Amino acid sequence: MHMLYDSDSFVVVHMQPDADLSGEATSAAAQPTVPQLPRHGFEIVDKRSGKEVYLDGSWAEMFQQQILEWQRNTPTQEEVEDTLDGYVGLAQNPVLVH
Repeated sequence: MHMLYDSDSFVVVHMQPDADLSGEATSAAAQPTVPQLPRHGFEIVDKRSGKEVYLDGSWAEMFQQQILEWQRNTPTQEEVEDTLDGYVGLAQNPVLVH
């Protein structure tokens, strides 16, 4: 997990598989199971409503493109929050533990 953004209104966390992909040789018995299709995703928590949405697959890829654009153009906090606010409609899961 890697926190990307935290404000009074939103938290954005990048979730990545915990698999050890370093390629270090270990015994077959001690070698961890590596996911066949390691995936990443983003959790967006709307602190105002207490709901969260998890983006994976094509949604995660689109959001990753948005993050890369933010890195190139350094948006204002208002621009970031406006973009995140667009995902609030997808947030259906109440935040139980954070």
